[in-house]
Amino acid sequence: MKTFHLVLLMILLCGIQAANAQTPIEKHGALTIADGQIVDAHGQAPQLRGLSFSWSIWNGQKYYNTNVVDWICSDFKVSLIRVSMGIEPEGGFLDNPDFQKELVTTVFDRALENGVYVLIDWHDHHAEKHVEASKAFFAEMAQKYAGNPQVIYEIFNEPDYQSWEVVKDYALQVISVIREYDAENLIVVGSPRWDQNVDEAADDPITGYQNICYSFHFYASDNNHQEQLRQKADYALSKGLPLFVTEWGVGEANGDGKFDMERNRIWLKWMEDHQLSWACWNITDKEETTAFLKPGANINGNWTEDELTPNGLYLRKILNDLNE
Repeated sequence: MKTFHLVLLMILLCGIQAANAQTPIEKHGALTIADGQIVDAHGQAPQLRGLSFSWSIWNGQKYYNTNVVDWICSDFKVSLIRVSMGIEPEGGFLDNPDFQKELVTTVFDRALENGVYVLIDWHDHHAEKHVEASKAFFAEMAQKYAGNPQVIYEIFNEPDYQSWEVVKDYALQVISVIREYDAENLIVVGSPRWDQNVDEAADDPITGYQNICYSFHFYASDNNHQEQLRQKADYALSKGLPLFVTEWGVGEANGDGKFDMERNRIWLKWMEDHQLSWACWNITDKEETTAFLKPGANINGNWTEDELTPNGLYLRKILNDLNE
């Protein structure tokens, strides 16, 4: 009888725990910008942490499905998913817009059903050349998702050699279109040199709109992405520029190279110290350091540890430890 009562108690406790478990959106609600920081509905930094899908073309495209979304939400415990819609390359949005929209919205919608936040990423290095296409796309997305606080618009992935003046002009055009339909959700703006020169944006930020933040990217093991790059971000933060690490990788800037554990530890601590939200690159089985999956990994998730790369195992542990 004692054994029966003990089992019954354990069942009841598990039921209570399950009932109390909250999805990220239930926990944090709508996100806004206050005092140079992303905050949730309770005025606290939510520090979302999650994974970035790879380009919606090439090796990573096969993982753009609802089963993978379900798996990374349950097994990796993500609170954020970044959906990286390729624009310029063959097969990307400019080449095949209807297919790409269907592909990415399938992932968007499943992420929303799972209660996590989603970054709608215009994954383009030359977005200022495609401003009309970008405006049309984000107008459509803003109309579709207005009122859903889980949606975050990332309007320019990694400008390369453009000036801040060019990037800012593009951003203002796209922001104005989004705000016609969605007055409140976060919008993430890029900055020159692959989202590294946030110090330039800090000296001349966008004004006239609320809930605007700025993407900051780094590759933790790269020799050129160390203290000097952190100083740029520290400067921006000191000026009150809200940062969102919409992409970072464990390897080098080319997506491959070494995986330096100590450098990754330093960068992770830096993000934790500043309570910055982040998405790590990338869900693909390409043979490179920053891939989460080994070649041939199940296209529907349900990955065993043998299917995960060192990066995949590393991120799975980090996310399970931190996203409690």
